[in-house]
Amino acid sequence: MALFDNKPPRQDDRPNLTPGVIGAIIGFCFALLWVIFGIWKLLFILILAALGYYIGYRFFSDRESIRKLIDKLFPPGKFR
Repeated sequence: MALFDNKPPRQDDRPNLTPGVIGAIIGFCFALLWVIFGIWKLLFILILAALGYYIGYRFFSDRESIRKLIDKLFPPGKFR
């Protein structure tokens, strides 16, 4: 009885998210935000999200770069 097996699902059993489905989900979220907030607030949100992604990708991909960023923002002699 395959219905009552307690095995974890295989990769083949999971639904596939094709690029078209992912694009539709992103487009729906974009349209919903546009309707709720308006175009200028939406652009502001998207710019901040892109900036956060860039900062996260650039600075937080390496532990040493986090230390350099903190040392640049808060010099070691003044605050620590």
